[in-house]
Amino acid sequence: MPYDPDSLFHALSEAGSTQLPPVHLWDPDGVQDIDMRIARDGTWYYQGTPINRQRMVELFSRILRRDDDGYFLVTPVEKVAVQVDLAPFIATRMESRVEARGPAVALQTNVGDVVVVDQDHPLWVEQDERGPIPLVRIRGQLNALLSRSVFYELAESGTTRLINGRRILGIMSRGQFFELGPIDEE
Repeated sequence: MPYDPDSLFHALSEAGSTQLPPVHLWDPDGVQDIDMRIARDGTWYYQGTPINRQRMVELFSRILRRDDDGYFLVTPVEKVAVQVDLAPFIATRMESRVEARGPAVALQTNVGDVVVVDQDHPLWVEQDERGPIPLVRIRGQLNALLSRSVFYELAESGTTRLINGRRILGIMSRGQFFELGPIDEE
């Protein structure tokens, strides 16, 4: 395969040089509430106003953490509550390729994170009254909602398996089958 500078897999190999801050080690006293929210579509809001500076959103995303009691922006001296409508990130791009171990699917988020769907970054689909909610684990307890176009692209490239007597659509990535949903209607 020729070198592709836009490849998500290339971006993933380069990501080792940009480590995230150790937010899991920081435990500042108290929690501030400054009216910050991440909407279902991935838009970040401060006091009801969208944060339009992408670089600022990306910086905030690097210090975001999810604890048992919610989402927080965390520094060594400060902890700020963030309301998250569904998931803090949106998977906006996907790429698949065949590795030595078989197929692999890489996903990129709206804040620049790149992961390969695998045991540490599982993909799953929940359901609500509006339909499927496809999610992928990005880091820690932080997930990304797959954009509609990425979900459709995955479904188009998916394979089926018979599981408990039902045909299930899913994708293979790094040796695991990740379910997207049943093909047979009940």
